[in-house]
Amino acid sequence: MGIQLSLLVTVVILLAGWVSGVLPFLKFIFGVILPYVALAVFAIGLVIRVLRWARSPVPFRITTTCGQEKSLPWIKQNKLDNPSSALGTLGRMALEVLFFRSLFRNTKASLKDDRLVYSVDKWLWFFSLAFHWSFLIIFLRHFRFFTEPIPFFVGFLQDIDGFFQVGLPIIYITDVAILVALTYLFLRRIFNAKVRIVSL
Repeated sequence: MGIQLSLLVTVVILLAGWVSGVLPFLKFIFGVILPYVALAVFAIGLVIRVLRWARSPVPFRITTTCGQEKSLPWIKQNKLDNPSSALGTLGRMALEVLFFRSLFRNTKASLKDDRLVYSVDKWLWFFSLAFHWSFLIIFLRHFRFFTEPIPFFVGFLQDIDGFFQVGLPIIYITDVAILVALTYLFLRRIFNAKVRIVSL
């Protein structure tokens, strides 16, 4: 039933687009009104989801800090791992958002000779960082399509990103990086049994 309904909705949307192209009075509805309605539905739905999530009870806090918290004066606090000030929180959040600091400490547990062994696993951190930074640069590069005048950094990013230009079309470094990173992350979801259970 699910695939038939999806196919029916797709056919209806295609027919509606075709009819709107044929009948001139529908062009305004499908070209102006419908996109704004879709954007409004998306924005309202997003706000409702966030509010519903914010109201849901949290039974306990999951601590993600690793350092010594602020306690007695003679015990040195780790101000970046366990901040107690706004500046420390800003620094920790910047490192987390920009460099995935907690993911960098990722370890992999496995059984070897009936012993639990922990090993360093930096691949997830590396490819996640490559994906997100590439996505950010690609997003910023696309400002040239939506802004007038084009911001100054767009040309700079485009020149740096296309530094290894070989022929036409231009192959950007971030295009290759995001493709490789997505391939790794996708294959990890498929072949890693622990992640596959959560994903599928």
